[in-house]
Amino acid sequence: MTGSEIPKNSKMLKGGVAGSLVAAVCCFTPLLVIAFTGVGLAGLVGGLDYFLFPMLFGSLGVVAYALYLQAGSQGPSPKVIIAVLVVLFSSLLIWLEFRYALRISLAAVALVLAYWFYVRSANLKLET
Repeated sequence: MTGSEIPKNSKMLKGGVAGSLVAAVCCFTPLLVIAFTGVGLAGLVGGLDYFLFPMLFGSLGVVAYALYLQAGSQGPSPKVIIAVLVVLFSSLLIWLEFRYALRISLAAVALVLAYWFYVRSANLKLET
């Protein structure tokens, strides 16, 4: 990995984590609803979930891809799998009418964490 790729991967990871945190805070707290109502945009509040949850899953996908790049890009690229999972989680949540939003979101986070452990262990095996 070249010196210029390391900061790019770090930026991507930080951006993905920041996007995930912002989307999670806005999804699971009334913070954005209060802000929209305060500035006179209360009519848009009903559609926020249709934007915020795909943003959350997309940001988690960026985190997963950044972890793959930081691990040295070993093996096949997970771009297609990540994109399919982002669409699948978003579609599932909308199809279930946000009924299990917290559970589905936690499952997505758990998948990213499991992927991080997998990439980390694979990287440690290569180093030894």
